[in-house]
Amino acid sequence: MSKYLMGIDNGSQSTKVVIFDEFGKELAFGSCKLKPNLTPTPGVVIHPEDDLWDSVKTAIKRCLENFDGDRNDIIGIGLCTIRCCRVLLKGDGSLAEPAISWMDVRMKGPYVHENEDVKYVTSTTGYISNRLTGEFTDCASNYEFGWPLDRNTLEWAQDDDVIKSCGLTREMLFKPVKAGELLGMLTPELTKEFGFKNPIPVVSTSNDKAVEVLGSGIDAENSVMVSLGTYIAAMLYSNEYVEGTSFWPTLACQPYKYVYESNGIRRGMWTVTWLKNVLGDEIVQKAKELNISEEDYLNMKAAEVPVGSDGLITILDWLATHAEPFRKGMMIGFDQRHTKYHMYRSVLEAISFAVKNNVCAMAEEANVALDEIIITGGGAKSDLLMQMIADQFNRPIIRKVGTSCGALGSAICVAKYLGIYDSFGEAIENMVSVDRIFEPNEENHKLYDKINREVVQQVRTYTDEILKKSYPIFK
Repeated sequence: MSKYLMGIDNGSQSTKVVIFDEFGKELAFGSCKLKPNLTPTPGVVIHPEDDLWDSVKTAIKRCLENFDGDRNDIIGIGLCTIRCCRVLLKGDGSLAEPAISWMDVRMKGPYVHENEDVKYVTSTTGYISNRLTGEFTDCASNYEFGWPLDRNTLEWAQDDDVIKSCGLTREMLFKPVKAGELLGMLTPELTKEFGFKNPIPVVSTSNDKAVEVLGSGIDAENSVMVSLGTYIAAMLYSNEYVEGTSFWPTLACQPYKYVYESNGIRRGMWTVTWLKNVLGDEIVQKAKELNISEEDYLNMKAAEVPVGSDGLITILDWLATHAEPFRKGMMIGFDQRHTKYHMYRSVLEAISFAVKNNVCAMAEEANVALDEIIITGGGAKSDLLMQMIADQFNRPIIRKVGTSCGALGSAICVAKYLGIYDSFGEAIENMVSVDRIFEPNEENHKLYDKINREVVQQVRTYTDEILKKSYPIFK
């Protein structure tokens, strides 16, 4: 009898659900876009209504509709969602307030209890886990930054003062569950609604970037994964916890291991979507005429633009950090040569410059010689962007097979829980495969390296001072 595994990958812009066989082959896919975040007051960023759960439920149903096999051969569900969010729940598990996005200013400080309806404070995985299973359980390794988790035990701190320092009480917290262990069984109501005969185990994973690392097949210390998503960051696998200034250690999907996360690009691939929408209906019409996606059309036209975009330089500060709120996104160097496709290529090149600089800074500080660079996330679908990154590093760049490394990482956790494979490493070996390797162009590398050293790495030295003056006027 065939065995199928479902992986859930809930991100900032959409939820993706994939059904795999036990060898990692994709058999069905379903997705659902999230509604735009709401910003009712400056600094507050929330998900509207019950949108996170609605998107997960809809994506599961769409995936099942696209599945040709027997639904009763699906033997487990792995859950991965966005990290660094906060969800406030009533005693019955329903929302007391809209889910708080990782972009919300409140996430930089401890929880402040201001609503007496709030009984539980959890992460997005806890919120979705509760909806799926009815249990008050959560993925231990999704509790990063501001949670009282003991990383040595992956349990809550024994000292109540540590919990209190996070603005919490022990009673507010869900039970943390290690990756590859059981969160709970799918509720009878959902079992019936999804068309299953018997309840299915829902399995714990980790924070979304760490699950992508697992799904990308990284299982060695000198390998790095770059995730081209709404937030673009690089993750370097490690067996040790070491702190740095250009990176910070986070919990890996494999229990008691770590991934070092580089400085990142906030609203990374979001900026690509933003520009596509700004460019307007002409792009939609041209893509429709060619029967290709709007992104594929823009990539095709941008590939015709010279390397370096004829001197148009983009700086990706469309969402500034709390430490440097004055920074804004910039395009510098316009002249009569430039078209909308120069603008699009320049944004992609800005992503590749930032990826190169952030990865190299992390590797140098961590004293790691990189053996392998793997690219994941929605941006990895762009052959043009993949080639840019290969040219930046002047070394081969690997893209793995699959629609979603997050969903595959979730399925790997299910395979480990069910004993299909004895270890995460064995599951990776059997379930992850390479799609394509992008070889670098030496001449392109030389030009990118010159632009990077002489312009990109220097530009903020000059622009920060003028942006500091404009910030109080337009903030």
